[in-house]
Amino acid sequence: MQALVLEKPGSFASREVPEPAPPGLGEAVVRVEAVGICGTDYGGYRGTMPYFSYPRIPGHELSVVVVAVGEGVTNVAIGDRCCVEPYLNCQACHSCRRGLTNCCEHNQTLGVHCDGGLQPLSTLPARKLHRSPQLTPAENALVETLAIGCHAINRAAPTQPETVLVIGAGPIGLSAMEFARLAGSRVILMDMTESRLAFARDRLGVSETLLATGTPDDEQTLHSMTEGRMAEVVVDATGSHQSMSSSLALCSYGGRLVYVGITQQNLSFSHAAVMHRRELSILASRNALPGDFTRIIGLIEKQQIDTRPWITHRVPFAETAAVFPTLLEPGSGVLKAVVEMPSA
Repeated sequence: MQALVLEKPGSFASREVPEPAPPGLGEAVVRVEAVGICGTDYGGYRGTMPYFSYPRIPGHELSVVVVAVGEGVTNVAIGDRCCVEPYLNCQACHSCRRGLTNCCEHNQTLGVHCDGGLQPLSTLPARKLHRSPQLTPAENALVETLAIGCHAINRAAPTQPETVLVIGAGPIGLSAMEFARLAGSRVILMDMTESRLAFARDRLGVSETLLATGTPDDEQTLHSMTEGRMAEVVVDATGSHQSMSSSLALCSYGGRLVYVGITQQNLSFSHAAVMHRRELSILASRNALPGDFTRIIGLIEKQQIDTRPWITHRVPFAETAAVFPTLLEPGSGVLKAVVEMPSA
């Protein structure tokens, strides 16, 4: 079968790979229906993503159908449509034993540390499959994106009277926004690109947005919008070290800052004047937990979350290598691209 392999930064190739062997104990063989393209994949293509190794079959935001199950598998059956929890945890380290499977000390993420979903068939641990029969393949492929935002908001635990400022109006920021809204909090969405903010207002019903300038003016604008209180919760989903260094100043006294984006650069901020004086808390948010996937499937089924407007580009699998570089162009208008795999 043909797989799409990222052989090195900037270089995709179609390669013949063997079909999966019959599944072993606790395993399932799945047919991939759809693959969401995210910042991790773009970073792998650019050569800027931490932990990415080459050659690699990318893709971790997956909709799949089970085609075979191994001994001991009871949570899924042949024919089940599922979304995939792509973090392959060891189940044995200290973090896993504490239930922090997202922080597994030996984690292998599909499409990053090991081969992912840009291939027709794959063998996965069945415990990583979440049945979602009512979701379309495209909806399924976005469950993992939503799970990242869900976990970030769970880390901050905002309450109804609080203001949540989400920095970054890409898919992860929009995911965090959705769960902040579900928590009943006031949500302000901030980005440096007006077209993304306009999309959020027009298509997603976001009522308050802040066009960022990357200067101290942003702090003054938020100060005015909140009558001087600032935001009790700030979620930085940019992955920009400049934004992540300055976002503490946007927190209210006693506020919480959640970093859900990743940077390889050092962060710098004022401790005495900002962090200490305001008694702020900084939280990291990594991956997601199994319960996040279950919750999200239910929310989509109940039409409490609708990710269909997010999908701006649909790409046939056979055209992915040619189209992928165009998705990185500033004028592409891409918010979320989904690769549609060949039907059985």
